[in-house]
Amino acid sequence: MTSAPLAARLTDVAGPLFFPVTAFGPDGTVDLDAFRTHVRTGIDAGAAAVFACCGTGEFHALAPEEFRLVVAAAVEETAGQVPVVAGTGYGTALAVHYAKLAEEAGADGLLAMPPYLVVAGQEGLLAHYTALAGATGLETIVYQRDNAVFTPETVLALARTPGVIGLKDGVGDLDLMQRIVSAVRSGAPGQDFLYFNGLPTAELTGLAYRGIGVTLYSSAVFAFAPDIALAFYRALESGDDDLVNALLDHFYRPLVELRAKGRGYAVSLVKAAVRLEGLDVGTVRTPLTEPPAAHIDELTGIIANGRALLEKHGARQEAQG
Repeated sequence: MTSAPLAARLTDVAGPLFFPVTAFGPDGTVDLDAFRTHVRTGIDAGAAAVFACCGTGEFHALAPEEFRLVVAAAVEETAGQVPVVAGTGYGTALAVHYAKLAEEAGADGLLAMPPYLVVAGQEGLLAHYTALAGATGLETIVYQRDNAVFTPETVLALARTPGVIGLKDGVGDLDLMQRIVSAVRSGAPGQDFLYFNGLPTAELTGLAYRGIGVTLYSSAVFAFAPDIALAFYRALESGDDDLVNALLDHFYRPLVELRAKGRGYAVSLVKAAVRLEGLDVGTVRTPLTEPPAAHIDELTGIIANGRALLEKHGARQEAQG
């Protein structure tokens, strides 16, 4: 953990946000060595932050003691180069417990995932996240998705809550997000509240979210193909529409269509891709399951197509240079 506030460190990021998978060994236990290698690879590739033990990191499948070990390993491996944000979730008592474990492990902040199973009203959700934000000294990003969808008024209240610094959107309702951004902008002027595109393959909707001022996004692709993810990020930042559109048409859209073929593929497909890239991070834990061989073959082809596009684009730029 560093002394600089998390919000400040995330305001001017210069790369994708990295959500590493959690590595498991052949016996099913956490493989910290493989996880550290995975984290180091991402940092060296240009990650702006490490979000450990979140959705892609199978937070739902980790026991508290495993969670603390994995977060601590991420903190040790980053050594302050980039911030480490840890996931937390379930009901208020357990979410607070995981938050305190993350703080003990040295994390810089929290990504607060939806409460377990229950569908609560806005008043209850606000009370839950207020209690969580006040339980530690860590700054908290609230994850909107599934059973935790907020009205603009609730997000404004969250933005005014000490310790809550941002909202990650996993719903994809741009009308709602525009109203949220407007409510916070007018109701809490001058406050640097952060917004994140948190859809499973956020690059596909990056242009749409940028239209309402949301530029931060989580990149699942960065976990297995940081070269492609970083090239897309830079093309988006620089206005290289040719590369953005080529990757959207021939890499990201096919990847999203493959992801839609299996339940839990937002995690298991990513983990399979990390293995394809040469790092044995093990399989997903139940109740998630591994993709069949046919889908792995399809995934292999999609990654190859993405890299071929980068090579072609680089050759074209060199010829024009």
